[in-house]
Amino acid sequence: MSRAEVTLVCKMSFEVSPKQPKSRRILVIDDDKDSLEILLEPLRWEGYDARGVTTESEAHKLIESWIPHIVILDWMAPSMAGLRVLKSVRERLSHVSCVFVSENSSTEAIIEALDSGADDYIVKPFVPLELLARIRSQLRIRDLHEQLLFANEKLKELVDTDDLTGLYNMRSLYQRLDFEMERGRRFHRDVCVVMMDMDYFKTVNDGHDHLFGSYVLSEVGKIIRANTRNIDIPARYGGDEFLMVLTETNHAGAMYFCERLRENIEKTTFRNGEDSMKLTASLGFAITIPGENISARELVRRADHALYEAKRAGRNQVAHYKLDAAPVVEIKSAIHKRRKAAG
Repeated sequence: MSRAEVTLVCKMSFEVSPKQPKSRRILVIDDDKDSLEILLEPLRWEGYDARGVTTESEAHKLIESWIPHIVILDWMAPSMAGLRVLKSVRERLSHVSCVFVSENSSTEAIIEALDSGADDYIVKPFVPLELLARIRSQLRIRDLHEQLLFANEKLKELVDTDDLTGLYNMRSLYQRLDFEMERGRRFHRDVCVVMMDMDYFKTVNDGHDHLFGSYVLSEVGKIIRANTRNIDIPARYGGDEFLMVLTETNHAGAMYFCERLRENIEKTTFRNGEDSMKLTASLGFAITIPGENISARELVRRADHALYEAKRAGRNQVAHYKLDAAPVVEIKSAIHKRRKAAG
């Protein structure tokens, strides 16, 4: 079918079925300019953002800044090996749909193209409306694939995170902590575990209700996320306990983090509707010791031991674990200091 015939068919077709604007991008690769325009015309009439190139290098340059949803390429272009172009495009755009067009209508050619990774095969000369129908089919498949990827990501989030706070759950935490400790041993980097417990949290549920208690825990999760880095691993350990893994963090860095988090919680007024209250938190942390080969659970146990000492010393403060010695309460809260001074 000539270009003039394609234009006539498009005009007649779209007078009956007007084109709809689309944001879908389609790249056509064909070394024959006339053939290229014949492919582009119905796509543009349909409203697609369709662009054409005649060489493989032009295609690579274009997709650096313009990502197509579908690539249409000539299977038997003399100056380009169709399979090579398909492979090079897929290396850059792994999820793009690739459609071959060819004058070769043999069953062998079609099978070879599809087995080589093509998503569809259109024989020239083609009927414009059939081309558009096949493009719509590929776009539907692409949409379903993207929906599946999104659903899988959401499912992974549900499996890995705590529903209430959005932080990691215990199962996911230990998987990541095991990995970080192994990485720390290999590259001689510190790994710190921080345990945090909300002080007198029972009074929240007793004095208000469980809904307000859930609100408080959710807000604490937000405070923790705001104070941790992307490389850290914040998790809800259970109840009103939280655990944070700080990667590549030494003693001074851990102390700074813990005291900043403690202060941020202390100065927050938790308010939900008519209910409001102030709360404090106690924190304990432990850091891996160079040359010592301990498990993730042992490091957590040490941080928990330090947390116990912080609570025993009066709460609303930070303690750190020291091997072969009692945990040290190194920073005390302003409230605790004032109480001690008052007798």
